[in-house]
Amino acid sequence: MTGRLDGAGGDGAGGPGSGGLPRVVAHRGSSALRAEHTLSAYRLALDQGADGLECDVRLTFDGHLVCIHDRTVDRTSDGTGVVSEMTMREFDELDFAQGIGDPARVLELSTLIELTLDHDRPVKLFIETKHPVRFGGLVEERVLQMLGRYGLASPPSATHARAVVMSFSPTAVWRVRRAAPLLPTVLLGDAAGYLGGSASTTVGATAVGPSIRRLRANPEIVDRAAAAGRATYCWTVDEPDDVALCRELGVGWIATNTPGRTRRLLES
Repeated sequence: MTGRLDGAGGDGAGGPGSGGLPRVVAHRGSSALRAEHTLSAYRLALDQGADGLECDVRLTFDGHLVCIHDRTVDRTSDGTGVVSEMTMREFDELDFAQGIGDPARVLELSTLIELTLDHDRPVKLFIETKHPVRFGGLVEERVLQMLGRYGLASPPSATHARAVVMSFSPTAVWRVRRAAPLLPTVLLGDAAGYLGGSASTTVGATAVGPSIRRLRANPEIVDRAAAAGRATYCWTVDEPDDVALCRELGVGWIATNTPGRTRRLLES
């Protein structure tokens, strides 16, 4: 099996980072302190020492990849509308700051990639494609095209990959694995087939992505994944007890809304 989810620094660890600690992924940026999926949230996460940045991506009506979780813009902006039915011109009229700080326009995936690559230390970008969507597999196709534009779609090895593609959709993960076999992938979700690794094996995922709720109920997931040569990416880990659990179990990557605090908890 190629394409493990290895260390951000290319150390080949295939799991926990320096000192055996899980690596910290900023979930939608430092989203407990800044509006999610905004440039401000991601810049703060980098300042707080995040090892990875996580984002959700969707396609606009005119084919732009934007970082937004919901099907609509209603919750995260001062406007309304379905993402797949809106153009970038319409997005440019919206404020995504949610009343926190200066106005913020929607963040395009290309901007987040550039922020990641320009940082003064190696950071992984975790890109989640959302499904079901009206564009189907075109989302993964455009993501891989974008990664290719920046030289990220075909890393020399998984160890040196700077990007990871994730989805709750097994079909989406399989599309990515077929098109970019060295690119690390995470199959997200709490399905029962997950515990034995059957779903991730079928689609060729290189890591499993349980929620913290699932991990609490089934801590053996980590060892089973490791036995199958897969890393574990757990979301969304904010509570001190959950951070401690992930450290104890040897989870490789933990997604958190509070990357600064989570790092301090891990290192304490």
